[in-house]
Amino acid sequence: MSLSDELRDELASIAPPRRCCRLAELSALCHAAGTWHLHGHAELSVHLDLQSPSAARRAFALLRDLGVTSEIRTYPRHAFDRATRYQLHVDVDSAAAEVFREAGVLSPTGAPLSAPPKRVTGRSCCRGAYLRGALLGAGSLSGPRSPHLELRATGPEGAHAIVAAAAGEGIPLKTIERRTHTAAYAKSGEAIADLLAVAGASETALRLDEHAVVAATRSEANRLANADEANVKRTVLAAQRQLEAIRQLDVDRLPAKLREIAVLRVKHPALSLADLAERCRPTISKAAAHHRMAELARRAEGGGGGAPRTNSPLVITHSDPLTPNGV
Repeated sequence: MSLSDELRDELASIAPPRRCCRLAELSALCHAAGTWHLHGHAELSVHLDLQSPSAARRAFALLRDLGVTSEIRTYPRHAFDRATRYQLHVDVDSAAAEVFREAGVLSPTGAPLSAPPKRVTGRSCCRGAYLRGALLGAGSLSGPRSPHLELRATGPEGAHAIVAAAAGEGIPLKTIERRTHTAAYAKSGEAIADLLAVAGASETALRLDEHAVVAATRSEANRLANADEANVKRTVLAAQRQLEAIRQLDVDRLPAKLREIAVLRVKHPALSLADLAERCRPTISKAAAHHRMAELARRAEGGGGGAPRTNSPLVITHSDPLTPNGV
């Protein structure tokens, strides 16, 4: 079962107790899935074309609760899968016409309206019912990875009405013009979850939220793992450079502080500078350890103060500037 089917099944189980909410839900169903037919003698009928049996049952029960008689018919869709579609046929008599006018589907003169008047979605509960009807009538949801929610309407005015109802609850939607219809849509996981929660599909909304949390946690874990790996690589490379510098020096001739850090690096090539600093006696800061390593590197490059390793014995001549008075 697709996520769209699960969503419709969850929404179809909701029966709002207030008449205003039932009228708002009927209004959205008609504007999303309704087709009007004018017959001879000015007779009017409407067909609600629905995709799932649960949505058809919900629409049938909704019309019955409002005092409107309908008939459910089925037909195979003209596509490669030949999926079954469901149609509710309503012959609009005087009683049904009054209900449709109250729901903002028909004008006072009996003409079909492309969008409901503002009074239909004036309350927060009615906006939720209107969004629920739009989802039942022609809504589709994909996900939970890369979620995409789309609510089709019979015309641009109907799509803008859906956007306005969602905006009244602080949920941003956009519209898109297609060849056969106009749709309101959202791609943000947060916006989709909020809209589903307002429409009453709390389980589906929680499922999307749960996936978003897991995905964010996994992403953060991968980021931290990558950062740790990069830090380890930098530490290893720095330790290798330090060892190469130390190998070029005669460690025994180094000053005591430099000799101490050099010996510790040779003994513990995998430790970080912070760990080496803690092993010094007395303990020094990481910055001090870094300074000593930098001094070792400078001396290895020929900066003086610590003689490079040599196989010949050390000889002090009279011209050696380190010898007092040339002696």
